[in-house]
Amino acid sequence: MSRSLLALGALALAAFAVALIGSQAVKQGPVSNAAAKSDFGFFLVNPAGAAELDGTATPDPRVERWQREGWATDFSKTAIDFGDILSGGPPRDGIPSIDAPKFVPVAEETDLADREPVISLVVDGEAKAYPLRVMMWHEIANDTIAGKPVAVTYCPLCNAAIVFDATLDGEPLDFGTTGKLRNSDLVMYDRQTETWWQQFSGEAITGEKTGATLKMLPSRLDSWGRFKADHPDGMVLVPNNEQMRAYWRNPYAGYDSATAPFLYDGTLPEGIPALERVLLVRDSEPFAIAWPVIEAEKTIRRGDIVITWEPGQASALDTSRIDEGRDVGSVTVIRDSASGAEPVVHDVTFAFVVAAFEPTLTIRTE
Repeated sequence: MSRSLLALGALALAAFAVALIGSQAVKQGPVSNAAAKSDFGFFLVNPAGAAELDGTATPDPRVERWQREGWATDFSKTAIDFGDILSGGPPRDGIPSIDAPKFVPVAEETDLADREPVISLVVDGEAKAYPLRVMMWHEIANDTIAGKPVAVTYCPLCNAAIVFDATLDGEPLDFGTTGKLRNSDLVMYDRQTETWWQQFSGEAITGEKTGATLKMLPSRLDSWGRFKADHPDGMVLVPNNEQMRAYWRNPYAGYDSATAPFLYDGTLPEGIPALERVLLVRDSEPFAIAWPVIEAEKTIRRGDIVITWEPGQASALDTSRIDEGRDVGSVTVIRDSASGAEPVVHDVTFAFVVAAFEPTLTIRTE
């Protein structure tokens, strides 16, 4: 194992220890690559195929274990192989969601550096910024914007910043963290039915709501400097308790320069580093473009979609201090229509994530 990957594992373990004092990983195994991952203090769940819970099959030991953890999820309904679920270390809500978010006006925020990344969300003229320095430690913010319930989410291991409409079939939902991962991505749960949801796709993967998909809302990763320039009357999320975490710090230092993702046993993409940034545009016909191509061309047109890159945003997953991360820049993705520019749902994620969740897509690398 490379020194960089070992260092990454140690840093990730330290991050979990800070956030989750007293929690312990479930020790299972061994399985493929378990020896490497056990160096980090984490152990993979037994990957045997999930049993069909039809009343006649042998009860799945994973389901029995999850039920002993207190889950009331209806595991008889599932869209996945339970062997794909890994323990990330923390228990349910060990990474605490933000359920009563606190905001201040843009003009009153003095701690953020202009280069720091924020999730920019604008709905019906109301603008809010969710700094990654906060979201990294909480991963979910249950909020309301323009009167609409939303779930603002960030998975550091996938660099996936995604905002969902939190109303499903007329029912508002609020979300927490399960402490589980699938393809290295956050598995969320709703507190109304305890259904488990895949953060990257918005799909209900096991539980009462299995088969449902949350609607994604257009949002973007932006620099704080650009957000406050574009939305001087906007609001910005601040910690409810500034002493709860070292909010200026990146607990995953060096992650986006590693050769392999953390807690991931899936297929790696070919012809591109696993942790290269990739723009995934979630249009009716999704497409993906490697970050170096976007940086080089700066403006890309594909049909009526226009992609524009500009410098000035720091990587949140590079150096220990978020505001010192290398410049990865920001993208804007719009549809140039007769009625004007319309934002398009997109993600800035890693190549391995696209390979895992969109295996039929070919990432443009040149």
